[in-house]
Amino acid sequence: MKSKSHAITFDDLDRQILRFLQENAKSTYSEIGNRLDVAHSTVYDRIQKMEEHGFIKKYEALVDLEKIGVSLITAQVNITADPKEAENIARKLTKFGQVLEVSTSFSEEFVVLAKVVARDQAELHSFIAKSIAPIPGVLKIRTAVVTKKYKEERFSLAVEENAAKKRNSL
Repeated sequence: MKSKSHAITFDDLDRQILRFLQENAKSTYSEIGNRLDVAHSTVYDRIQKMEEHGFIKKYEALVDLEKIGVSLITAQVNITADPKEAENIARKLTKFGQVLEVSTSFSEEFVVLAKVVARDQAELHSFIAKSIAPIPGVLKIRTAVVTKKYKEERFSLAVEENAAKKRNSL
């Protein structure tokens, strides 16, 4: 990561460091440095700069909730919104702990999409009725309870690199 007149450049070494951190955020600077054939101090400096500039938002542990005895249902909640209120609705939804993701989409209608968790259907119903429906600008709510997950991951730089290699080999 280099600074050219206050503009930050993100280079291949930064990308490789991030890929290793995505694979295992507990990797030490020395482990990453050994794999990339650079000094651990270089890895440390690069990670510090990526944290300072917001390239790395946070480190977290992915917990298998079922193994620790927490059972939740997940629902995809699609909210048809008044276009003037959609951003306000999205911002308000981000404040609730039950809401894991919020995004917007515009096609024929302005839609706010939310991934919501609850202990059971009664709690989900109550949350939607008492917390989402009263938000000004909510026109219609459609809820789809997830019955089976086939894949749930975060984007990985390794996926991008593999796709680029395939494109370049064609």
